[in-house]
Amino acid sequence: MKNILLLVSAVAVLVSCNKAGDNEYIITGTIKNIKDGTEVFIEKQDSLGQIKAIDTAKIEKGKFTFTGNTKEPEIHMIQVKDLNGKVAFILENGDIAMDINKDSIQNTKVSGTYNNDELTGFKENGMKIQKKMMKFQQENMAKMQTAQQAQDTVTMNSLRKEYGKIQEEFMKQSEDYVGTHPKAFISALIIDGMFNQMVPDVEKIKKFYSKLDKSVQDTKPGKSIKKKLELAEKPVAAVKTDGPVGVGAIAPDFSAKNPEGKLVSLKESMGKVTIIDFWASWCGPCRAENPNVVALYNELHAKGLNIIGVSLDKEGGAQAWKDAIAKDKLSWNQVSNLLWWKEPIAKTYGVESIPATFLLDASGKIVAKDLRGDALKAKVNELLAAK
Repeated sequence: MKNILLLVSAVAVLVSCNKAGDNEYIITGTIKNIKDGTEVFIEKQDSLGQIKAIDTAKIEKGKFTFTGNTKEPEIHMIQVKDLNGKVAFILENGDIAMDINKDSIQNTKVSGTYNNDELTGFKENGMKIQKKMMKFQQENMAKMQTAQQAQDTVTMNSLRKEYGKIQEEFMKQSEDYVGTHPKAFISALIIDGMFNQMVPDVEKIKKFYSKLDKSVQDTKPGKSIKKKLELAEKPVAAVKTDGPVGVGAIAPDFSAKNPEGKLVSLKESMGKVTIIDFWASWCGPCRAENPNVVALYNELHAKGLNIIGVSLDKEGGAQAWKDAIAKDKLSWNQVSNLLWWKEPIAKTYGVESIPATFLLDASGKIVAKDLRGDALKAKVNELLAAK
């Protein structure tokens, strides 16, 4: 009898050591061909976008373990020291298992809790569409570059339309998921991401948000959605203009705060030639174009080219805006009201997509819109030579 009791006690200890309690998590990872003592980190992105380690463990006999507790689900990452790539997962209370291939980190399977099982399944389905996107980009990259250089808008629009259909397929998959998984944390992440579309469908977002389980609405991304919806419904005062803002019109003056909080106007930013550049830190095409604009500015600023950037960054996105300015080396005037697509300056100029540019001559007249690359440089040189 005594031996039976000892056996039962031992089993109970083993079970308690391998199963998380109601308010804790246990992360158990396996990884082969890694030397003992290699460090593993749990990382998290802070409010400024910086990646920071919040916990550390060491690999022993191909395994590592983290224990702790968390108040709500949040996206975190696992980083194995000296390996490229990170494992994204949802840190939540429960037993979380990871099987990591050191040569293919991105294929790590995370399982054990509801939200991580859902994340893994969603990623696997999304990967099929992502492969289609990558294949399309690889097959058409040269064609797009040639069309851009030749200003062949017919070909560019055709390629964008084809690519857009694949993007719509991904959006449909995401929306279908949100509609059928009101208790999944990633549903909140997907809905929050809908605000990053060029023209967000606020009514659709509101509908999806209303169907989320309260436990998901109360998470950080859930609260973020609510705040953005409230902001989207606030009226923004219209800026009056004397007429349409197009080529041939005089560019309406405007003013807004720069990153240091100083009010800066278009009028005081004017040069012999001026570019008004509408962009945002979150806009991938804008950021990709910035090196070309920097090179143009560095070459021609001394001859009279000035630029003023108008950012469509969001409320609470001041730091991301400042970081993008520094990282992309944008040395000209920058202003923003941090109102996203409700930016009144963008509304004044009729901007509905970014990047968007307006090229002004010395008198402030708009002489061209949305020029890029060699075409922009040629027009700027033409205007400078005429003065």
